[in-house]
Amino acid sequence: MDALDLATLLRLPIDTATFLILFCRVGAVLMLLPAFSEESVPPQIRLVMALAFTFGMYGMLEGRVAPAVKSDISLPLLVMGEVMVGLAIGMVVRIMFSAAAIAGAIAAQQVGLSSALVNDPAMGGQAPLLSRLIGLAAVVVCMGTGVHHLWISAIFGSYATFPVGGMPPAADFAHLAVSVMGQALALGLSLCAPLILYGMLFNLGLGLAARVAPSIQVFFISQPLNLLLGLSVLAMSIGAMLTAFAAAMATFMQDGWKL
Repeated sequence: MDALDLATLLRLPIDTATFLILFCRVGAVLMLLPAFSEESVPPQIRLVMALAFTFGMYGMLEGRVAPAVKSDISLPLLVMGEVMVGLAIGMVVRIMFSAAAIAGAIAAQQVGLSSALVNDPAMGGQAPLLSRLIGLAAVVVCMGTGVHHLWISAIFGSYATFPVGGMPPAADFAHLAVSVMGQALALGLSLCAPLILYGMLFNLGLGLAARVAPSIQVFFISQPLNLLLGLSVLAMSIGAMLTAFAAAMATFMQDGWKL
């Protein structure tokens, strides 16, 4: 039974079926987008946002979705294809956004706060305190600079790249995911470069001090100093770090995410 026959059987107007097919992709993307998919946002609010986004895009995308609904493709296949495309797009954006968490984890390691863990639902478990802090700050900066508009426009542009009614190219998405993982790791390392340089210099000086005066309890003297200096370096560089992250995310959404 195709989608048109099922819609007629259920006495649903064809516009409603088109809306529901459109909702499958939009809702799947919003399930994984940063900020929109946070655990702190109640599920009811996320559902309302998905419906609102679908309603806002319906007028512009109806012409791309309606022919697939009227075709001979069965409704379950349409739903599965749209959900898979939406999840793939959302996962690619989520992987790139994890560069902020990577930078925070490296910063925590350099400062000496790697054992200070907090619950991070976005990463699926516990994460260092600075990783969670920088991740939340990155969300705020991206929302403030309008990067979230590019996330939404990516949903709209995906209908030209992946037409409704076709299965997503799994091999291309897998290749893209691996490539984006490398980009996220490189971005996280570059964002945390000041902290990495600080850690190298501080540990070098600590080693020289231990060689010069072996009897000094280096750990008890260095740990408070490491926290003080490391957090000072982070405070001076976090503004530039978040600005560079937002710019890199915007560039990625404009040029680098497409297959």
